[in-house]
Amino acid sequence: MTGPEDHLMDWLRDAHAMEKQAETMLSSMAGRLEHYPELKARIESHLQETRVQSDMLSSCIERRGGDTSTVKDLMGRFAATGQGVGGMMTSDEVVKGAMAGYAFEHTEVAAYKVLIAAADHCNDPETSAICRRILNQEIEMANWLGEHMEQVTVAFLNRSATDQPAKV
Repeated sequence: MTGPEDHLMDWLRDAHAMEKQAETMLSSMAGRLEHYPELKARIESHLQETRVQSDMLSSCIERRGGDTSTVKDLMGRFAATGQGVGGMMTSDEVVKGAMAGYAFEHTEVAAYKVLIAAADHCNDPETSAICRRILNQEIEMANWLGEHMEQVTVAFLNRSATDQPAKV
């Protein structure tokens, strides 16, 4: 039978893999953005947060006596790479990328809410505190994307309508 401690460790590994996936996605998008400087700056800022989040999750996993899952990390990065390549094939990559980022951030928010509940249940206040810190960053990024979705879309449409490079 799998107990709460085992589930917490599995979910921490999943979150670590999710952050590795996010790192690949954000890095790929930021590297291609040329005509949307505010979006690029915010993505680059969140990319730095994501790298720190990954390290914080590693410390939680190691403190609890485990290690990260290489397979999960690689699968997450592979999925992100596939998404990036797929996005490069669309003429509206910046809009679809913003939409995908918004959805992904909300998935991260849900994951950290689960982790906080599990850490609290397992009497692990350090992991809970780290996950609360990460949760706040993910909420901030989701909110930023939500507040700027219209701006990104209109900028894309305006650039596209005037034959300016609009894709990224």
